[in-house]
Amino acid sequence: MLSTMMDVSLTIQHILWRIENLYPGKPIVTQRAEGAPARSTYGELSSRARRLADALARFGIKPGDRVATFAWNTQRHLECYFAVPCMGAVLHTVNVRLFPEQSEYIINHAEDRVIFCDRSVLPALEKLAHKLPLVELVVLMNEGPEATGAFPNTVDYEDFLSSGDPSFRWPQVDERWAAAMCYTSGTTGRPKGIVYSHRSMVLHTLAAGLPNAVGLLEGDVVMYAVPMFHANAWGFPYLAATVGAAQVFSDRFLDAERLIELLDREGVTVSAGVPTLWVPVLNVLNTTARKLPKLHRILCGGSSVPPSLISGFQRHGIQMVQGWGMTETSPLGSVSRLKAAMEAWPDDKKLAVLSKQGVIVPTVECRIVDLESGKELPWDSASFGELQVRGPYITGSYYRDPEGQEKFMDGWLRTGDVATIDPEGYIHLVDRTKDLVKSGGEWISSIDLENAIMAHPKVLEAAVVGLPHPHWQERPVAVVVPKPEYRGQLDAEEVRDFLAQRVARWWLPDEIVIMDQIPKTSVGKFAKTVLREQLAWVAQRWANVQPEAPR
Repeated sequence: MLSTMMDVSLTIQHILWRIENLYPGKPIVTQRAEGAPARSTYGELSSRARRLADALARFGIKPGDRVATFAWNTQRHLECYFAVPCMGAVLHTVNVRLFPEQSEYIINHAEDRVIFCDRSVLPALEKLAHKLPLVELVVLMNEGPEATGAFPNTVDYEDFLSSGDPSFRWPQVDERWAAAMCYTSGTTGRPKGIVYSHRSMVLHTLAAGLPNAVGLLEGDVVMYAVPMFHANAWGFPYLAATVGAAQVFSDRFLDAERLIELLDREGVTVSAGVPTLWVPVLNVLNTTARKLPKLHRILCGGSSVPPSLISGFQRHGIQMVQGWGMTETSPLGSVSRLKAAMEAWPDDKKLAVLSKQGVIVPTVECRIVDLESGKELPWDSASFGELQVRGPYITGSYYRDPEGQEKFMDGWLRTGDVATIDPEGYIHLVDRTKDLVKSGGEWISSIDLENAIMAHPKVLEAAVVGLPHPHWQERPVAVVVPKPEYRGQLDAEEVRDFLAQRVARWWLPDEIVIMDQIPKTSVGKFAKTVLREQLAWVAQRWANVQPEAPR
């Protein structure tokens, strides 16, 4: 027996319909390098998106063709987010921070025909011009240097837009058509492509918008400091548009002072970004009289969020909500919010829950599997294994990459994250499989060590890696960055003494290195592959010295 329901495709065109008809007056604000910010509305964006789609169609872009962006967070980038998929083409957001050879591979592998490029990053793209034979047109956006002629066909964004018709009619789009593409930014091997359907993106938007997930409201003012080239900006562009929330864009300006100024001036109520972005913001709030009275919630993820960061923002009246996800999961996979019965718990118990990666979002299922036997493990808070997920917006393969099938197991995505799940269903990441430290046959969590170190009042950031050891197989090494006001006033012994009260003796790092900064990846995570290379001297020294038992 079949239902009587209408068979209407779930497409991004519906989200655009909402902002056209329900929220045309809602503001869109874009920060500029100099002068007043650019101000617009959803109604203006809708008209411009139609003109952009028509201009692309006149150029020859057809359904299924790939159109790339090489750009920061701006209104024009948001216009691409709507125009490209709504005309049936595929939006490919390229990470502007990748190494040149990675960008070259990604653009060629996706077979991008057009690239919308911010002028501020144009020099980096032009260096690859002779290696991108399939790129037919580069459209230049925002302020910055002009084209040098490296690409034979370039045009200014507004000039290109003027060639389009604002009465452009959207074509019939099937919900299973590709809407967008992102590539992983892994530190090893070639980036892998994920292709999102209209259906998967709409379902992700609806799930993320639920109250116990991101939970945006029409009255919110949203500024996502997540780059729009990183995992669909965590879904915020479509989520904010769906509920009618105003959107504020920071362009490329994400230093703590400018970020605080923008959040305050525009009355932002909800923001989002990786932990390394918010650490200096909290430090400024703690050491100055700056306030963010309107900001009430930050969604934080990309890597494990230290409890000290969550409690630090709580003292300023700002709720930091931890989320977990991957490019492969569209990306939101889980969100850590308290269940109703937990609201009466003491603050330390609530913080322990909020420091976990949370409960899997609706329509997605999860499990943990033993690292060696492949056996599914119980949700008992103690058993840890690889976290695996499946659902309607979880990728089931990689684009044109048959070797990537090792990441899938019996219909589940192998995330590469090691986790426990408690009886309440809260996921707690122990580590990445590649970052766990195996010492003397026992596992040490680099994440737990990092969180313990970052609880020290003088510490700004901390990263832990395992290095080869002649006796113990691996031993942990910690790199610690002091807060600016404590530079030169923090040493390894003070950190070690602090840790000794909080972790088992055999967990204590064999080496604690004080540094001015920790290398980071293109999306703001600790670049542990680079860090291991920088610390190779430690392993070399161990190899020539009789080891002292750490237990």
